[in-house]
Amino acid sequence: QVQLVESGGGLVQAGGSLRLSCAASGRTFSSYAMGWFRQAPGKEREFVAAIGWSSGLTYYADSVKGRVTISRDNAENTVYLQMNNLQSEDTAVYYCAVPRRLPWRPVSADFGSWGQGTQVTVSS
Repeated sequence: QVQLVESGGGLVQAGGSLRLSCAASGRTFSSYAMGWFRQAPGKEREFVAAIGWSSGLTYYADSVKGRVTISRDNAENTVYLQMNNLQSEDTAVYYCAVPRRLPWRPVSADFGSWGQGTQVTVSS
């Protein structure tokens, strides 16, 4: 079982940037893919980005492509989400998670071991 702890959220003005972190423990971090999701009030949890175990493959939702970069540091057991040019529609709680099936799809049902989330609020 893996435990995940997100951090780095906060309040930022539109056009600003944030870097989220997700620290993992409990399993061999370098052996599995990692994903970021977000959930806005009243909406379903949606896929944001994912990265393969070796950082060679990355995947992004169309809504964030070009503004978001996912990366990982296997030595630090941490995955990052760099978000630039943030907009009000990016306001949400951001979660990291681990795929619980292979192959995985970019949907929350295919991921598990959710962290507690970190709030991102973008003011316009």
